[in-house]
Amino acid sequence: MSLESDTFDADLAALAWLLELGADEAIGEAPVNRFEAVETPPPPRPAAAARRADPAASEAPPLPGAAERPDTAALVASCPDLASLRATLEAFEECGLKKGAKSTVFADGNPAARVMIVGEAPGRDEDRLGLPFVGRSGQLLDRMLAAIGLSRQAKEPERAAYITNVLPWRPPQNRDPSGDEIAMLLPFLHRHIALAKPQVLILMGNAAAKTLLETTTGITRLRGTWTECRGIPAMPMFHPAALLRDPEKKRAAWADLLHVQERLLRP
Repeated sequence: MSLESDTFDADLAALAWLLELGADEAIGEAPVNRFEAVETPPPPRPAAAARRADPAASEAPPLPGAAERPDTAALVASCPDLASLRATLEAFEECGLKKGAKSTVFADGNPAARVMIVGEAPGRDEDRLGLPFVGRSGQLLDRMLAAIGLSRQAKEPERAAYITNVLPWRPPQNRDPSGDEIAMLLPFLHRHIALAKPQVLILMGNAAAKTLLETTTGITRLRGTWTECRGIPAMPMFHPAALLRDPEKKRAAWADLLHVQERLLRP
């Protein structure tokens, strides 16, 4: 085979890889080596702008929900059980999401279950019924759990699953939750996990994994590897909605479920 043929095949393979990654459009006429590109520093800010950007020079209070606020943390710490935590959440009026939601979606399943599943936020069906994972994603999740002998309807903790979300209220038009919204409600989720005391956590999707693992790494890289969340073994997995959009991900999800099953079978 000639050198020209080898080069052509290599170039063709590189183009196919770029198409698979989504790079299907040429933006400029000449290629740009981003590794050699020199970043242009931003122009200096006026002194007034610098003073406004300096936290020490600003007298404005921090945005609500920018971090776990001490009052919210103290509020949930006073909840001795799941019933009181649910009542406290339903009475919580400081999150704007609640105003546009029909229901407070707290949890479903057996709270004594060994496995606790954390998703992202309620969708339209969940908001209507007041339960997590009841739409198409929920139906797929139930089939996934049944494949390893688990069910949200099971009475026995060994076979049961307990399900909740990072957010209890549906974001408008199912948009992604904001960082402030997640931070405001995170103390409720932490207390929820502490009171349920699961032996295994399944973190379904980007929002759950990034929130509870405190990372910016995406679910594609996180899934399939055991990690730890607040002292509890945790398995990040693709959200069932992602499996419905891309069925090829189901193979990876099945492998992750087998990891969970193997962990639960340990003495």
